[in-house]
Parts: sequence; structure tokens; C-alpha cells
Amino acid sequence: KNPRVIAVKNSSMPVQDIQMWKDAGVLVFNGPDEQYISGLAMGACAGIGGTYAVMPELFLKVYEHFQKGEMEPARQIQNDIDRIIYKMCEAHGNLYAVQKAILAKNGVPCGSVRKPMPALIDSDTAVVDEAHAMIAAAIAKYC
Repeated sequence: KNPRVIAVKNSSMPVQDIQMWKDAGVLVFNGPDEQYISGLAMGACAGIGGTYAVMPELFLKVYEHFQKGEMEPARQIQNDIDRIIYKMCEAHGNLYAVQKAILAKNGVPCGSVRKPMPALIDSDTAVVDEAHAMIAAAIAKYC
């Protein structure tokens, strides 16, 4: 009800919460990366996500297709995004450490996560490699 609030990021898993915020008259950004297309369908103007940095091309392509009303290609890309997220979540260490390692493989060396978050653990190197390959394949396929 604060008139200075003009937008919110909805990070709750039920996408119908976006409608509640829209009814309150504010701009809504979708939070859960795995539900990006669903958030857009419920009225989110865009999204703010934790995994966007490692695959921005894919999220932008979903948005592009959605804006054109091309739901099937948008859905296919979203499904591949979700599979990539599931792969990254197979890591036993910190998800953000995995993402920073993927960024480094893309030529963006941004160091490790800050403490107290745990750095990448050796056993997660295979997850990084697989997720990186999945991202590259999806970008080649859709972008």
C-alpha cells in the first residue's frame, strides 16, 4: 500500500501470486527461473533470476518468443533451461560457485563466491562441465 512501491519481484512458487500483485497495481518481475514462461503468462513484465547470468541468451529467447505469441518454441527453451538448472542443482556444493565456474569457462573469470558460502568442491567439476555443455548446445539450437 506504500505509494512509493511501483514494482516487486515475486519469488513465491505459486505463479498465481503474480496476479495478486498485478491487481494491486504494481509491476511484477517473475522470480523462480524454472517458471519464467509461466510468470510471463500470469502477467509478469520480465524476470529477475539467479541463473540468468550463465544463460542469458536462452532467457532472452524465451521472452522474444513469448512476446510474439510463439508459445511452443518458448516452452521448449524453458524446458531446456529447467534441465540445465536441474543439472546445476546436482552439485553437492554451492550453486553460485557452480555458476561462477561456468562463467569462467565462458571467459568471464569472476572468482569464487564470497564467504561464508562454500567454494566449488572438486567433485562438482563434472557437473560444471556437463551444465556448460548443455548451455552451449541449447544456445546453438535456439539462438
